Parts: sequence; C-alpha cells; structure tokens
Amino acid sequence: MEIGIDSFAATIPNPATGKTLPPADRMEALLAEVETADRVGLDVFGIGEHHRKEFLDSAPAVILAAAAARTKRIRLTSAVTVLSAADPVRVFQDFATIDLIAKGRAEIVVGRGSFGEAYPLFGFAKEDYDALFAEKLDLLLKLREATSISWRGRFRPALTGQSVFPRPHQDRIPIWLGVGGTPQSFVRAGTLGLPLMVAIIGGSFARFRPLVDLYREAGRRAGHAPETLKVGIHAMGFVGDTDRSAADAFFPGWAHMFTEIGRERGWSTATRAQFDAMCGPQGAFLIGNPQTVRDKILAANDALGGISRLTFQMSSAMLETEAMQRSITLLGTEVAPAVKAALGQVPQNGCAD
Repeated sequence: MEIGIDSFAATIPNPATGKTLPPADRMEALLAEVETADRVGLDVFGIGEHHRKEFLDSAPAVILAAAAARTKRIRLTSAVTVLSAADPVRVFQDFATIDLIAKGRAEIVVGRGSFGEAYPLFGFAKEDYDALFAEKLDLLLKLREATSISWRGRFRPALTGQSVFPRPHQDRIPIWLGVGGTPQSFVRAGTLGLPLMVAIIGGSFARFRPLVDLYREAGRRAGHAPETLKVGIHAMGFVGDTDRSAADAFFPGWAHMFTEIGRERGWSTATRAQFDAMCGPQGAFLIGNPQTVRDKILAANDALGGISRLTFQMSSAMLETEAMQRSITLLGTEVAPAVKAALGQVPQNGCAD
C-alpha cells in the first residue's frame, strides 16, 4: 500500500480573529508540507483543483511543478484534474512537463469534480459533464500512447496528425480515475482498466465495497488482469500524538468548511458530535494517534478487499502549522511503516515501498 497526502490548498479564516493567512504565506506553507512529506518517506502528494475562494489550487500543475523542483522521491499527482472542463492536450503537456522536472514522478487523477464552478468558467454546460468527461478521457488516453494522433470529437477541434510535445520522462504517465459514489464511474474505470481513486469523505469504508466489487468485476469482464485493477482511497485524515490532539487540531477547519459548503447544498450545520462519530471505529475519518490511524487503515483495507493507495486529506488543519508538520512526520515515520509491516511489505533502500 502506498500512503500519502492530498491537499486542496485550503485558506480558512482563523475562528478566533476572523483573519485569513495571506495567500503567498499559505502557498509557502503548502510547499513546506510537500517537502516534509518527501523527507519522511511518504509515497505520494496530490494537489486538487477548485475554482473557489476557499482554495488556492485552481492551477494544480503549477503547484506540482514547484513541488517537483523541491523534492526528490515522492510521487506528485493531481487530486483531481477536472478533465470535463479542461483541454486534454494542455493537461497532457502540463503533466509531461512536471514529469520531466520530477524525473518520472508525475501522475494524473482525472474526474468530473465535486463542484460545478469550472464549467461556466471555461464555457461548458454542466449538463454535458459526463459526455465531456468521456470524450476528453478518450483523447487523454490516446495522447499518452502516441505522439501524433488523428482524433475527432464533439467538444474539441479535431486533431489531424499533429504532434504533442513534450513527452514525459516515464514511458506512460499513470492516469487514475477519480470517483465519488456513482456506479457508472466505477464500471467505466474497470472497463478501461484504469486504477481507481475513490473519495470517501463520510459514512463508512464498508459501504463502498459493493461499488469497488463492481469496478473489479467490470475490469475482469473487460479482460484486465486483477493485479492491474488498483483501488486507491482519498479520505479525511490527521495524525496527532493523542486521539484528542489530532481531533482538536482538525475539527475547527473541518467544521468551517463543511458548514460553508453545506449552506450551498442544503446540509445541516456541521457539529462536533458528527465529527466525533466519524472519528470513531465505524467512521471513515482516519484521525487519531499513530496506533489508532494504523488500525483504521488496516480495517479499511480489509473492508474494501485490498487498497493499493491511501491519501489523507489534511487541508482542514492548515491553521495549525506546527500540528500539520507533526502530523505529516508521524504519518511518514510511524503510521506508514507500521501499516506496511502489517501487510508484509518489505522496506527497500531504507523506506517501505
């Protein structure tokens, strides 16, 4: 199992003062988080894509390029690229360039996005979101396989043999399909034989098992080898020296973010009772001391029939800079090695792989 972090570059006002950290300072703190994750041996760091005032990740490829120049080992990925509202040619070029800077450490997670702001911003109709995604994913996968292609679609001008440069350092940049809870998306990933990244931000891990099984069955029917059908999980997570300190560092930012988003979506106000329940044994939040988080990761792995990658969404704790750095360090030096040892993964070159 690979273990890492996803960030949305959240910028949340301090509840005590109402003031928000200047964007340049928040970006510097984010890049410091990536450097720490690299130094403590985590496997992957992802940057999301949003087009809202709460987040600074509208241009994730730029952030990932900066991170590539500051790191040596960690893999760098989007989390996720909103492909429906993007040009696949530009996406490929951006990540091929990141891959050159990182010398073969770039990956892409593509999805339709959980927010709709990107569609009108870039001139697309939200009601076309699935057709847009299917067409653009087809083009992106073809660009990965060949320098020059001929291709025609409904939403983008045709390609008639043009060459797309640069080519990446890797032979094939890994492309994961990011999904929420739509069964058709799980089937699509399995049919295409793409690794799956599932966003689980509430409920329990076990409730996603039927959808993960659907993915694996679709892959089997399409003739893909079981070992190629990787399942990744993106979950809320934070590690502290104690369960209480981890929860206290994460809760204020989580409550602010989900209350604000909830107003738009008709949700009730986020409460500490809800949060504590999600941190409990049956909840999907990986929040607590290293032993607590290790045990919940192993339970999630069992519940879903095996996980290839697990990424922690820690952005809600961005106000607690020291606690954030401590969390990343504990995740890399205590949690990840303990999980990998329990799964029988053998360390290589001093790090679990």
